[in-house]
Amino acid sequence: MSTPPAVSIPPPQALAARWEQVHPRSLPLAPLVRHSDVEQHLQALHARAPDFFKLEVAGHSVEGRALYHVTVGTGPRRILLWSQMHGDEPTATTALLDLFEFLSANREEPWVARLLSQLTLHAVPMLNPDGAHRFQRRNAQGIDINRDALALQTPEARTLKSLRDALEPSVGFNLHNQGWRHGVGDTGRPASISVLAPAFDKARADNPGRILAKKVCGVIRDAVETLAPGQVGRYDDTFEARAFGDNMTRWGTPTVLIETGAWTSLPPDEPLVRLNFVALATALDALASGRAEQADLSRYDSIPENDSSGIVHLLLKGVGMFGADGKPFTGDVGIAVSRAVRAKGKKLALAHVGRIDELGDLRVLGAIETVQGAGLFVVPGTGKGAKPGDTFRLTQPARQALSLGQRADLMLLRPLEAAGTFRIERIIRFDP
Repeated sequence: MSTPPAVSIPPPQALAARWEQVHPRSLPLAPLVRHSDVEQHLQALHARAPDFFKLEVAGHSVEGRALYHVTVGTGPRRILLWSQMHGDEPTATTALLDLFEFLSANREEPWVARLLSQLTLHAVPMLNPDGAHRFQRRNAQGIDINRDALALQTPEARTLKSLRDALEPSVGFNLHNQGWRHGVGDTGRPASISVLAPAFDKARADNPGRILAKKVCGVIRDAVETLAPGQVGRYDDTFEARAFGDNMTRWGTPTVLIETGAWTSLPPDEPLVRLNFVALATALDALASGRAEQADLSRYDSIPENDSSGIVHLLLKGVGMFGADGKPFTGDVGIAVSRAVRAKGKKLALAHVGRIDELGDLRVLGAIETVQGAGLFVVPGTGKGAKPGDTFRLTQPARQALSLGQRADLMLLRPLEAAGTFRIERIIRFDP
């Protein structure tokens, strides 16, 4: 009698390749996805497979936008996933939509069938649609929903709390984005994905639920590091009495926090959505198969902790600068990049804004890109069509001083023989 083949999830590289097959190109980049996009997408999913997706309105935002609750699967173990409780943290919203597409298209595949038979997934893909509309962290009341788990003064928080209480899920997934200056320990690598099993008290004690959440984080770490080596960090586990992740664990729903950070190129959205998709699929499979309970706890404990200011996007090392007194000195310049969503007519556009965030001795910082600046000077850009190779005459060095917060519209110059004359080596420019 032959032994049936073992049911196993594809390796991370294969999952990443299959994500390409289901990711809808009709959706805009994640920061540009709005409530109407999510609504339209969920309604289309439900219309195509009403037997597979259950869709209901669980509540409404301050401004009346529907908070959708998606249910997938028939298993006894209930899992609650919520994304974009901060309106400017959008990556996992798209990843959840991709996951729904994938599960529907591949429901007969053995590992997917097992997942759907063992788990029932309950998801709120966009908890803060009013914040998403403005691309801002807080809701339309100006409240951080993730600091409203106890006071429950926002309708969005009340909706999430009501779902948790009604479902009593065995595990929760709290899906966020973190600032692009988060690095993995002192490695100089970006924390593209950070995970955390939140504490439920100030002592940061463990119980069986939190230990399970830590093991799930370890499973995620192993999957993601296959695709992004050295780019998984562990988020700070200081207890926050007002936050949902901490309180979910305290209420009996151990929670896995996933924070999406910087990537190694711009724009980063597709690679980061792909990482989230792989992380979620792998974690859910581990819960469905029992692999999570058997996971090695040390894989969580050994994740390097985040450094919230550990990297910059562009680091100019040992470059010459001019002080406000016009005298030259040598130091490092750290340029950080953030994102903004701007209206261009009736359309939305994504901007990557670079600013000088650090000046001085920055040897402890990592960077997405490092420029060795020995023999070069950095000065503000002229904004007059200058290009590499042009000759630049510097007559008033005191006007060329850099300052923190200054827009990173800069020129790298190499001195020529004639005093005060330079050749432009590079133009540094981000979106205005």
